[in-house]
Order: sequence, then structure tokens, then C-alpha cells
Amino acid sequence: MKRSVMLLICAVMSFQAAAEEVLIYAGKLVDVDALKVRSNYSIEISGNRIVKVSSGFIKPKQGQKVVDLKDKTVMPGLMDMHVHLSGESNSQSYSERFKFNPADAALRSTVYAKKTLEAGFTTVRDLGEHYKGVPVALRNAIDKGYIVGPRVYAAGKSIATTGGHADPTNGVNHQLMGDPGPEAGVINGPYEAMKAVRQRYKEGADVIKLTVTGGVLSVAKKGDNPQFTDEELKAVVQTAKDYDFVVAVHAHGTEGMKRAVLAGVDSVEHGTYMNDEVMSLMKKKGTYYVPTVTAGKWVAEKAAIPGYYPAVVQPKAAKIGPLIQSTFGKAYSKGVPIAFGTDAGVFPHGLNGREFRYMVEAGMPVLEAIQSATLNAAKLLRIEDDLGSIKKGKLADIIAVDGDPLKDIKVMETGVSFVMKDGKIYLNK
Repeated sequence: MKRSVMLLICAVMSFQAAAEEVLIYAGKLVDVDALKVRSNYSIEISGNRIVKVSSGFIKPKQGQKVVDLKDKTVMPGLMDMHVHLSGESNSQSYSERFKFNPADAALRSTVYAKKTLEAGFTTVRDLGEHYKGVPVALRNAIDKGYIVGPRVYAAGKSIATTGGHADPTNGVNHQLMGDPGPEAGVINGPYEAMKAVRQRYKEGADVIKLTVTGGVLSVAKKGDNPQFTDEELKAVVQTAKDYDFVVAVHAHGTEGMKRAVLAGVDSVEHGTYMNDEVMSLMKKKGTYYVPTVTAGKWVAEKAAIPGYYPAVVQPKAAKIGPLIQSTFGKAYSKGVPIAFGTDAGVFPHGLNGREFRYMVEAGMPVLEAIQSATLNAAKLLRIEDDLGSIKKGKLADIIAVDGDPLKDIKVMETGVSFVMKDGKIYLNK
């Protein structure tokens, strides 16, 4: 069943079960369409939908529950376009995969999901599982109300080439290495590329993730070389279009990015060595850049700790990690479309809001940074009719922060005090 149909069914069931009437008083309201902060607004919610947004603090109707956020800054629920909820990097990560079972990871991921939601992120795109089936199962459990977490759009297993970033057998001995194929997300040639996309569809994925260049944390020598041919990329993108998938590509190196953008992917993640040619192509084709600055800074910091990463990983983390923020700053100044993403899981879940500070440091105005995590992210996922802004008819995903992010951007990281997802309040302090 398509993800959009599942969400519609869940929305209808939610409305039928309890159409609670809520009236929110917003002292400051971030209008992400106009890039303005408006004062003293009322937001009326019925069930899981916004039914009216009015200037001034209107008198509550009979039966409406009033939520007073007059001393806070209210905005749409935030969206992180690059997380990994099935794991979290630490000094034991590389041996953990030989000790953990998917059930262990699934139970642990429920903690990460709750932290993410309470940090103000009501929707995330999970780009690649550490343990088979965990993100899809987590998504389903959240949708059914079994556990608390953000709305998840899951890629399932990232698609790689043999020996490339996201080949799950990199770094193990030859007896264990084997020759994984499309079912395990490893392809060689257009036919296997098509099969891998269809396998993700079969497994219930919402989006497709490719690793088109080398990566930082994989146990492999290169961090930036191209790893997909033009023919493989064309096969993936065409098949993804047949199944209505958004396609995201992990990419650090220039050539791999260029091939992916020309093939028609929807977003480039990390983008460390993005040059002017690639930026111009992304502007022309409307390809979003998802920067993940926080992850870059985190791996650079950890690379300075002896033994934290394997010997083959350490120099890549030390070299590539510090560059992402400056690449982002240049891409923003050139007008490349930006969608917010952090790569949470490379660093601890719940710290996603730190990315806002790094984006602002690199030259992006506060309101545009918030827009990148709301309206832009919704457009990337093709769900802007339902999410991404506070408007009549949209789903009631609304958060609030203490203070004013225009004066102190750090409140986006530390000041989240109210979280509503799908009309239900999960945090109010």
C-alpha cells in the first residue's frame, strides 16, 4: 500500500476516533511562506487538521481546549531530511553489528524516535537502515500509535555498488564478505539497479537512497570517488519514477554528484566537494541540497580521538568533515535549493536542532533556515499540500520554542517547549 494512502487512512481514523477541538494562542507565529514573524495569532484545530488561522486572540468556542503559547515563538513542525533512526555512531559501532540483532536495534530506535520528536522534528526521512527492516517497522509502529515518534519516510537499505559506501560487507574477512546483490542493496549494472529499487518497493520503502560516491564512515579507502555509472543511475531514477519514489544520493565527490544530478535525482546529501558546475546544474534542475553540517563537524571532532574510528576511516573523517559548512555557505549564496538535514545517527539523536546554528553561521538568515526545515523539506518529499506551513486545511504539526530565534538561534536546539504532531500534543512545558 502506498505511503500516501496509509497516511490518509490513518488521518481519517484519527479524526473519527477523537476530533478534539484545540485553540492555540501564538505570541509570535513564523510564516514560512512570507518569511515573516507575525504577532498575536490564533490557530484553530479540529482533529488532526488546522481549520482556521486568525490575527488576534479570538474568544474560544464551546468545547475548545485552549493552549496558551503567547510567550513563545510558534512555527510548523520541523522536518529533518537525513536521519538514521536504527543506529547511533559510537566507538563500538563497527563491532556492534556482529553482536546486535534487528530486534535489539528496533527497541533501541524507539528511544531515538522519541528524542527526535521532542526536539521538535515531527517528520523525518530515514536514509538507510543499519539493521534490516527496522526503519520500516518503526514507521509502521509510529503510524499505528504503538510508540511515540516523528512521521517517518523510510528508504530501507541504501543502494550501493560492490565495495562502495553502503556495501554492508566492507571491512569484514573474506569468509564473511560473500557477494551481496540487489536484495542486500548492492548492484552492478542497470538490470541489478532496477531490481534493487523494486526490492525496496517490495519491502515497503517510501524513498530511495543511493551512495553515488565513497563515504566517510565506511570501511573503505576512498571517500569521494564516483561509484555509479551513468547507465546505473539512469536505471535507478527511471525505475524510481515508475514507483513514485523521491531519490536521495549520498555524495562527497564532484564527479559522482554531477552524474547523479544529470540523471535526475531529487536531492544531494553532504555535497562536500560540490563545485560551481554542480551548483549551476542543481539550480537548473531544481535539485535540493541537504547539507548535514552537524555530522561533518561531529566526525571531525571524533577523528581527533585515537581509536574512535578504524584506521581507514580516521583520515577521511578528519579531512572531509570540516569542509561541509563552507560548501553549504557557498551553495546557499549561489541560490542552490536547500532542504534541512543533519545525518542524525552519525551524532546523537535529539541534537538535530544544532544544524540551524551552523547554517546561520554560514550566512543563511534565520527565517530561511527555518523555511528549509519546513516548507522546503515538504516540497522535497512532495507533501507540501499537507505539511510544511501553518495554514487552513493542513495537518496540525506545530511546535513552539522559548524565546526568539531571530535573536538567539540556539533556541532551535535547546528551547523547544511544545510539540504537536497530527493534532496530538506530545510536549507542553
